Amino acid sequence: MIKGQARQIIGDGVLSGVIQRDVPSPRSGELLLGVHATSINFHDLIGIDGGIPGLPVPRVPFSDASATVLEVGAGVEGFAAGDRVIPCFFLKWERGPVDAGLMQPVLGDQVDGALQTHVCVPARAVVHSPANLTHEDIATLGCAGLTAWRSVVEEAQIRPGQTVLLQGTGGVSLAALAFARMQGARVIITSSSDEKLERARALGAHETINYRDQPDWHTAVLDMTDGKGVDAVVEVAGGETVGKAIQATRVGGHVSVIGVLTGFESATFPLALVMQRNLTVRGVTVGSREHLDAMCRAIEINGYDPVIDSIYDLGTADDAIAHVRGQSHFGKVVIRVGKD
Repeated sequence: MIKGQARQIIGDGVLSGVIQRDVPSPRSGELLLGVHATSINFHDLIGIDGGIPGLPVPRVPFSDASATVLEVGAGVEGFAAGDRVIPCFFLKWERGPVDAGLMQPVLGDQVDGALQTHVCVPARAVVHSPANLTHEDIATLGCAGLTAWRSVVEEAQIRPGQTVLLQGTGGVSLAALAFARMQGARVIITSSSDEKLERARALGAHETINYRDQPDWHTAVLDMTDGKGVDAVVEVAGGETVGKAIQATRVGGHVSVIGVLTGFESATFPLALVMQRNLTVRGVTVGSREHLDAMCRAIEINGYDPVIDSIYDLGTADDAIAHVRGQSHFGKVVIRVGKD
C-alpha cells in the first residue's frame, strides 16, 4: 500500500508530528488529489484551538490547497490525471444562494483537510487552477482569496472609479486590494503599522490610514471622499470597527462583514444610519464553487500576484502557525506539503 504523509490535530492547539497514512482510492464521484501546498487562515486557527464545536479529533486541518489530480473516480467527467486544481472550502455549495445544508462539510473541519500529501474530495467541489500561477500562489486562493473576490466583485460589484476601504494587511485585505485594483477602483487601506502601509502603497493602495494615530479613522475616510464615504468596505475586524465602517460608507454603499479578528463579542453599530443611507451590510463566508471558478478564470485573463509572507514545509507547520499567531506577517503564510 502506498503511503502518504500528514499532520493531525490531536487536541486543542496541538498538532501531531508527521505521520504516515495509507493513500486512499477515490470513490464514485471523487478525485484523489496530490496536495502541493496549503496556506493558513484565521478560520484554521479557530478550528485548531477548539473554537468550532463538534469537530472530530484527530483530524487533518486546513482548507486551502493547490493540488494535482492523481486518480479519477467512477462517473467523474471534466477532470483527468495531471490536472492542476483547487478544492472548495464548502464541499457542497456549488452555486446559487447559500443555505444551512450547504455550509457543511468544510475541508479541514468536518472532514480531513489539506495538511497531508493525498486527499479524496468530491469532484463537484473542485475547480481547475489558474494556469499562470505557482502552487504556492494557488494555495492562497481557496479561502482568503475567494472571500476577497466575493466581497469586492460578486457582492459589492465594484466598478471602475469607485472607492473601496480595506482594513489591515492580512490575506483577505491584500487579496481584496488586488481585486479592487483589477476592477479599476480606488483603494483606501488601514493598518497600525506605517511600514505595512508603505508596502500596501507599493502594491497599489491610493490612500492609507494608521488607525493607532487616527483612532477615529472613519472621519479620515470621509475627508478623503469629500464627505460622501466609500462605495464598499471589506470589514475584517468586527467589534467596534463595524460601526466606524458603516459611518465611512456612502449612501447606497455596501459593507462586507467577513471576519471577527477582535473577537466574537457583539458589534455595536448605528442601525439608524444603515436605514438612512440604504446600506447593504452582508456577512460573507468564503463562497461557492461557481464563485471560485469565476475568480480563477479572471486571474488567468488579468493576472494576479498574491502577497506571500513566508513559506514553510510539512515538518515546520508548527512554526508557520506560531508565525501567524504572532500577527507580524504581511500577506499569506504558505506550507509546502508534497513535492511538485
